[in-house]
Amino acid sequence: MRALAQLFRALADETRLEMLALVSAHGELCVCDLEQVLRISQSKSSRHLRYLKNAGLLDDRRAGLWVHYRIAPGLDPERKAILTALKRVLTGGRTAELEKRFEAWSRRKASAAERCKTDPVRRTAHR
Repeated sequence: MRALAQLFRALADETRLEMLALVSAHGELCVCDLEQVLRISQSKSSRHLRYLKNAGLLDDRRAGLWVHYRIAPGLDPERKAILTALKRVLTGGRTAELEKRFEAWSRRKASAAERCKTDPVRRTAHR
């Protein structure tokens, strides 16, 4: 029961639901993508992503300085059922604005006009 309660607590937040909607719709996303689309700080995104990971919903992968998140593979039947239901609910009007922001961010990022704020490739050491 404790794990199930933790799972529902993880789903009881608008930001975390938005994160799940984005990751479910787009597969693996960098934390910088979530920060830009949701217009939240690094500390807030990290806190919410950790909550979702601890609830067993997300898995992460480090790539240099960046962490990428995806739906956890091998979900148990309860988590699979809940995520399936969320995918049906988090569509259309509920996520239209979120998708517009994601597409705008993706275009800016692809055109190299804007990158993640601390692009690991461009960092230089100060001597």
